[in-house]
Amino acid sequence: MLPPDWPNRAHSRFLTAAGLRWHVQVAGDGPVLLLVHGTGGATHSWRDLLPILARRFTVVAPDLPGHGFTGPPRPEGLSLPGMARGLAALLRTLGLAPVLAAGHSAGAAVIARMALDGGMAPRALIGLNAALLPFEGLAGQVFSPMARLLAGLPAVPWFLAWRAGERAVVERLLRDTGSALDARGVELYGRLLRRPGHVAAALGMMARWELRPLLRDLRRLDIPLVLVVGGHDRTVAPSDARRIRAQVPGARIIDLPALGHLAHEERPAEVAGIVVQVAREAGLLPAGDA
Repeated sequence: MLPPDWPNRAHSRFLTAAGLRWHVQVAGDGPVLLLVHGTGGATHSWRDLLPILARRFTVVAPDLPGHGFTGPPRPEGLSLPGMARGLAALLRTLGLAPVLAAGHSAGAAVIARMALDGGMAPRALIGLNAALLPFEGLAGQVFSPMARLLAGLPAVPWFLAWRAGERAVVERLLRDTGSALDARGVELYGRLLRRPGHVAAALGMMARWELRPLLRDLRRLDIPLVLVVGGHDRTVAPSDARRIRAQVPGARIIDLPALGHLAHEERPAEVAGIVVQVAREAGLLPAGDA
């Protein structure tokens, strides 16, 4: 059940697509802008950004499968292709085709996969600390197997959700992203992390995440890619953006040196300005739009 004080609750709706009951927020009027959160996130991560963008766009912000208040999918629905197919089905059900999309972390990978697979392609993609590259070296050998192990143990999500009952645990997790959130942001993440189903979906997503095919296919991404990079990001290495730019013709980087992995939550107005500028460059908003 959606809490009465959930951010932007007035714009929430529930509908069924691809066999799932989705929670999605739709707000504003104008060109359709899709916002996709990352692993372990939900619509709350757009709490301050969505109202700013809704002044110029029809903003569509879903909870990914199993996350937040969207129902749990079958296991394959937590893979990257599965997420992309589910998101495309949701957009078709809504009858909304995004002309611009912004994805945070793994959310950028979901949008890129959807565009590459012909599900629905925006005219430009903004990656907010985009997680588009597979882990390399020891991390690559350990991360996915460990995630698969934890996801396969039913007690683990319950234990992690119990641990999230301590505010200090949540604060430490968020601090480790390199971002500094206000008390409201910490409290909302704490609520989600205390939900075993949400934790299970995040673990299941990590366990099934395979980015090598995406990396191979990125060079044929034929839409503008803008990488917004927080210089203090401790989750996705800022240097990854340079490697991605080498793979994707025409990709460009916008640096936010003082911000971390949750840059869009730290400085929503600054990130909104970037989104508006990209929209203008793509011809989606008038050049003189204020």
